[in-house]
Amino acid sequence: MTDFTDDDAEKALREQSSKITEEDVEKVLRRQDEIERTFGKKGPLKKYLGIVKTLFAMVKAYWSGDYREIPWYSIAAIVAALLYVLSPIDLIPDVIPVIGYVDDAMVIAACLKLVEEDMDNFERWQRSRL
Repeated sequence: MTDFTDDDAEKALREQSSKITEEDVEKVLRRQDEIERTFGKKGPLKKYLGIVKTLFAMVKAYWSGDYREIPWYSIAAIVAALLYVLSPIDLIPDVIPVIGYVDDAMVIAACLKLVEEDMDNFERWQRSRL
């Protein structure tokens, strides 16, 4: 099995983020239910389900124009991380029970490090609208 490190996760995320297109954003939004089901399974992704729902809310709010106080790079990083989870070509194949999702979890964790402040700002914005 390949050793996949935090640095590998961050590198993969940065590489993919720079390639994200509007079509990728639309693809992620269309496949939200599928992605959330993946996070709802047992294993290392389950703990991120609530956070993933917030990430989707951020992308939706950005995409609809309701919330633009976030840089495109952060949206691209979120979309890249979510697409990575969908990808059948991971560094650690998802067909390997539990362990196959470790690299996915690491990419999501790397994404959270990159967008943490943006996520905090978004959540404050959401609360202010209640």
